[in-house]
Amino acid sequence: MSDTNSIKITFFSKNPTVCPNCKTKFFKEDLLSGGGRLMASDLTEEMRRMYEPSKKYGELYPLIYQVLVCPSCFYAAYPQDFTEIGDEEIATIKEDTDRRIESISYILEGLDFSESRNIKEGVASYYLAMMCYDFADKALFPTFKRGLSALRAAWLFNDLHGKYSGENYDYLASLFYRKARYYYFLAIDRAQNGEEPLDTSINYGPDLDKNYGYDGFLYISGLLEFKYGPKKDVDRRIKALENARRIVSKLFGTGKASKSKPSAILDKARDLYEQMNREVKELEGEG
Repeated sequence: MSDTNSIKITFFSKNPTVCPNCKTKFFKEDLLSGGGRLMASDLTEEMRRMYEPSKKYGELYPLIYQVLVCPSCFYAAYPQDFTEIGDEEIATIKEDTDRRIESISYILEGLDFSESRNIKEGVASYYLAMMCYDFADKALFPTFKRGLSALRAAWLFNDLHGKYSGENYDYLASLFYRKARYYYFLAIDRAQNGEEPLDTSINYGPDLDKNYGYDGFLYISGLLEFKYGPKKDVDRRIKALENARRIVSKLFGTGKASKSKPSAILDKARDLYEQMNREVKELEGEG
């Protein structure tokens, strides 16, 4: 991330990463910690941690450094997966290179992953990851990771909209929220039918400061359905909300099970459940 005051914000790894797709060598960029760089603020209803700008470092976006992207072929994945995708999958990703580069260029121009990132490279990294995980083996939990990437892309598009309000980034944020909803529920469906398991080894996030685990995954799934699910057809809306209620209700049962869950999740889940209850009653009254 560039900085006009020459205040060091990030660093590049000493050891290069080799792209398994095109064999380009590049260096991973990370945000430096400490020194008052990150000043934690509110936790949003989407479990995103916000940060206050500091006088010395300005606005920082930890999310923009989380996906590795080859600067040559735009192959992208989370660091733990980058070199783990199999040879067959890499061959397919290689065939998809031109489409991948062309697709992102329609949305964001002038991307450069060989230098320090800004928000545009950050949001592009999640979009590219979504495309690449489309070819990944189920052992890497690609459906969930596409959903998480879409959610984080939506957050960053909203950040871009706050800076450049005339560029339709709010529309893109809405689009990626809907993509996130789709993949979160697809991950649930695939886990239930045994097609693609979900387990405790996944960092469900959804942000970086705390992993809310499978509970957070269920809560985000319900929230995305409530905010971005079908709304025009009353019957479809009721059915979607009832499904989302069942998912969210798993978070705050009774006894020890609920006491062991993070209060931040429980409080937000109960509030979401009540909001869905009220809307279902209103819609049923219209029927």
